[in-house]
Amino acid sequence: MTKQELILLALDPSPILDLMGRALHAAGYDVAVVHDRPGLDKSVQEAIPALILVGETFSSYDGFTVASDMLERFPTMPIILYATQDRPVLAKAAIKAGMSGYLYPPMHMEDIVHEVRRCLGRAGKLGDWLRREVRRTTASLEEKAKISEAERVKLEAIISNIQDGVIVLDENQRILMVNRMLCEIFELNEATLRGQPLGNVIVNADLNSLMARAKEGALKYHEINFDDGRVFNAQYTPIPRIGGAVTMQDISYLKELDRLKNEFIHTISHDLRSPLTAVLGYTELVERTGTLNENQAEFMHRLQGSVQHMTNLVNDLLDLGRLEAGFDTRREMVHTDNILKYTLDVFDPQIKKKKIKASTEIASDLKPVRANPIRIRQMFDNLLGNAIKYTPDEGYVRVLLSMQDKQIVIRVEDSGPGIPAEEQTRIFEKFFRASNRPQGVEGTGLGLAIVKSVVDSHQGRVWVESKAGEGSAFVVILPVHE
Repeated sequence: MTKQELILLALDPSPILDLMGRALHAAGYDVAVVHDRPGLDKSVQEAIPALILVGETFSSYDGFTVASDMLERFPTMPIILYATQDRPVLAKAAIKAGMSGYLYPPMHMEDIVHEVRRCLGRAGKLGDWLRREVRRTTASLEEKAKISEAERVKLEAIISNIQDGVIVLDENQRILMVNRMLCEIFELNEATLRGQPLGNVIVNADLNSLMARAKEGALKYHEINFDDGRVFNAQYTPIPRIGGAVTMQDISYLKELDRLKNEFIHTISHDLRSPLTAVLGYTELVERTGTLNENQAEFMHRLQGSVQHMTNLVNDLLDLGRLEAGFDTRREMVHTDNILKYTLDVFDPQIKKKKIKASTEIASDLKPVRANPIRIRQMFDNLLGNAIKYTPDEGYVRVLLSMQDKQIVIRVEDSGPGIPAEEQTRIFEKFFRASNRPQGVEGTGLGLAIVKSVVDSHQGRVWVESKAGEGSAFVVILPVHE
């Protein structure tokens, strides 16, 4: 036997209430009547009705308020409003409030039954649609879950077998995933790592330094060294809503090649300096043996210039070798503004010859740095020498010294040709020179490499800001030691 649908009448006692009860009983519905709000809540709690028919006013309550409360609990519940008279404004308000129907006198029994059946039919269609959508969505989610699981397994297999170390962290630096290579690098057991704070399971000063720097954002270059001589280049990449990932590549063989290359250059440079000094000395002695004609004097002048250029190149290579080998250990309190003045005095003839507008801005609160004064002078010489060399006649060169968060900021600006964007990442490499440099401007290509080595040896940072055709600005930051 089919269960009868329950119709709940929330109406004050009246003849129309009796009429509705009889009409719905005759149509085969189960009817329940409540006369106050507590009775309505109790009836709904005991048995959810198929439809509620509520009066415009019910037990001193507004019918719209009652209907709104019911719809908040049962959003798909069909509710019919009974009004004492037909008012278009009331009908619009009922529709706007989410009610399914609207009854008003005069009406007959068939009018009541027709409206109830219409609302129930509409609610049934809505329920069928919702069930279909739920089934469709559920099936889609299940399919996506299967695909997602397959993709997850594939991704884990890829990460586990690549030759770079990979570790994924959450926002609190707890380990979410590591691959086999990273466990081999740090000699760890993968099974015990997940969920653990990174600092508790991997004790490495360079890795800790990387994670401290990672607060600033993505990092592409950070060396991690091991006592056995291994060297890894590590990168940190933030992952939105997850945390971040650290990847590590073994560059030990590259560091060894670089060491061998530097040793070779240093040895050759050292062996070349003695014969070059001898050649330069003999060229000076030739002039003392007798008078040279005009061509001989010109050739001798060019020979001395070439030898001097080669000697400068050898000296730069030797300086660079000593810096990279870590032999630069001299430290004392250095006032950078004083060294800047010495450098400007040396370049003053060139500045006047090219009619360059040179200016300086030195902060009054500048503090000394603990550094090697010879190297700091070398750094200024190269930065200012380049700025003057590449600045055209009647251009400008500006040097700014300021304090920022216990650091000295040195900024050297010029109005030269600038550096193409694609070449700026290589500007501090040995022997590299920009492709747009003016013709006739000589150089060894080692000046900026020496600048970077000096800055690195003093735990500082250096970078370039430039646009082709708009000049360049080299920025150096050196920490101040209290």
